[in-house]
Amino acid sequence: MIVPTYPPKPVPGDRIAVVSPSSGLPGLLPLPYELGLARLREEFGLEPVEYPSTRTMGSTARQRADDLHAAFADPMVKAVMASIGGDDQLTVLPLLDRELIRSHPKPFFGFSDNTCLLLFLRNLGIVGYHGACLMTELGRPYALHPVTAASIRAALFTSGPYELRPAERFRDTDRDWADPATFDVEPEVRDGAGWIWHQPDRVVEGRTWGGNLEILSGLLMADREVAAAPEAAEGGVLFLETSEEMPRAEEVFRILRSMGERGLLARFSALMMGRAKAWSFDQPNDVAGRLRYAEGQREAVLRALTTYAPGMMAVFDVDLGHTDPQVVIPYGGVVRLDGPARRITVTY
Repeated sequence: MIVPTYPPKPVPGDRIAVVSPSSGLPGLLPLPYELGLARLREEFGLEPVEYPSTRTMGSTARQRADDLHAAFADPMVKAVMASIGGDDQLTVLPLLDRELIRSHPKPFFGFSDNTCLLLFLRNLGIVGYHGACLMTELGRPYALHPVTAASIRAALFTSGPYELRPAERFRDTDRDWADPATFDVEPEVRDGAGWIWHQPDRVVEGRTWGGNLEILSGLLMADREVAAAPEAAEGGVLFLETSEEMPRAEEVFRILRSMGERGLLARFSALMMGRAKAWSFDQPNDVAGRLRYAEGQREAVLRALTTYAPGMMAVFDVDLGHTDPQVVIPYGGVVRLDGPARRITVTY
């Protein structure tokens, strides 16, 4: 089994590649993108480097793969960050030069559809970082969320343990990125209730595997980057999040049931479940509706665990997905869940 290693970290003043392996949305919605670029420079001291398809909607899978090759091969680029997610990165995976990327390991940051590339890197023996897409986190309206900023800074520049904390207040609603007024005011937030622990009777430490649940479903169906999944999962920590498409609770259960039926789910020692995104422009739930949706997702996950992994520890409502704030999770890196103390520590 390949044990992933942490690639060298950048330092302020270094160059960071900004790529769009899924969608060239920066070309359509430049406001959060330009804000994210400015914050990379001004708040993190890094110099962003763009590529031909970074701002190009409708770029081909080959063009996006070429950008990734250029970013990883450039010795002056010390880290790589996705502009945003999407739904087409699956088509890029077969075009990637495994030896080129393995020979030039760099920290890669992204989430959602970037689960594809994060799993690809894990299989090459490279720890990636789930979180911190440029438009969604660094381009946050008004100001960076302090929880997000601290986690990104630690993941970018430091090595070692980093304790996560539940967000006291969070946001799962959005405003129009095309409207400049969106970026002039602090987003609306509401009180969080902390993490929800299931069977917190022990301490679990292991390497992570997972990401966005819907993207993992597609990878499993296409049989891409999952051939080593049972071996890679053994004793590890599964982490999952769901997207702004807001899958129904029954769909969440069915995906986990499929993982259970192939013998994958039971191999993990613990699960971290991201706080559910329970509002979208297509489904603008009120607060009561959002609470019902989140509870339905938790029930679906627990139903799958009861069937396929009854002894598994689980932690719900961790800020690792499509809500705000967002913490960075090392993909293939070490996570420690201390159930009795209700503590989560990641290793950056």
